[in-house]
Amino acid sequence: MILVINNKISEEQFNNIINKIKELGFKPHISRGVKKTVVGMIGEQAERYEELFESMEGVEHISEIEKPFKLASREFKEENTVIKINNIEIGSNNVVIIAGPCAVETKESIVEIAKLVKSAGAHFLRGGAYKPRTSPYSFQGLGEEGLKYLQEAKNITGLGIVTEVMSMEQIPIILNYADIVQIGARNIQNFDLLKEVGKINKPVLLKRGMATTVKELLMSAEYIMSQGNYNVILCERGIRTFEDSTRFTLDLNAIPVIKSLSHLPVIVDPSHGIGIRNHVPTMAKASVVAGADGLIIEVHTNPEKALSDGAQSLLPEQFIKLMQELRKIVNVIGRDI
Repeated sequence: MILVINNKISEEQFNNIINKIKELGFKPHISRGVKKTVVGMIGEQAERYEELFESMEGVEHISEIEKPFKLASREFKEENTVIKINNIEIGSNNVVIIAGPCAVETKESIVEIAKLVKSAGAHFLRGGAYKPRTSPYSFQGLGEEGLKYLQEAKNITGLGIVTEVMSMEQIPIILNYADIVQIGARNIQNFDLLKEVGKINKPVLLKRGMATTVKELLMSAEYIMSQGNYNVILCERGIRTFEDSTRFTLDLNAIPVIKSLSHLPVIVDPSHGIGIRNHVPTMAKASVVAGADGLIIEVHTNPEKALSDGAQSLLPEQFIKLMQELRKIVNVIGRDI
């Protein structure tokens, strides 16, 4: 259940409420808004203490969260969550661009790509150091060496780093380098991993699974948030359907649906969503018009020689043109980039 707290009460009164929740064996989840503060008391049989909290000074009213995803729901937090990283806001009026290769290959190539996407207007650099591949014989990534190359690119360009973690053992290493930790589509329901990244103090980019419903995506976000990390960015990256003319089917429906259900920011990965280089810009622009808070786009200077996902990686001139077109679109719809 959620307790709606009057923002005019004293700090002592507020602490009395929080301490009482802890005494009863629950973990308080606090969402401070402009007009009110909501405290989530999540757990089985929480409702049995409704009368107790109704009698406490400062509690305006108590209600149940009907959705199974409690902390990720609009019922818990009406205002959009805005995540600030290196003075860049994700979830505000700005459209945030994350760009780079699917996998880090060499120091020279990642630095070159970082300079390119930075000059075109990207805010973050993406690149996989650990790669989950369908075939065990495909390139699996450079590991920590790749993370060091990403750090070198960050030092030169100032771009924040977005990179994927695949296992709990990798978390301490990746935290030394990443500004945003990505959970890939294949780990969307790796609940032990989700709980571990819920304990870190860095934002988590959570990619929708290729056969995951919107509600299942939000339940995975709930696993992360239940551990105390509320800085979750949801990512639509295409789902599997019967259609075989594209790699996946990019579900643009998910953007407004998620935003109606959840306060968390939503970005779109059109590169994986369609998987065909020449169609990525069209779907990127459509995603922004549909309300996406950002885009994650694969870019490579020599995609025909890329070690991973070259067919969906934009050429430099395509990315530059896309950024120019996006600026025009966001201006028309009253947003910034």
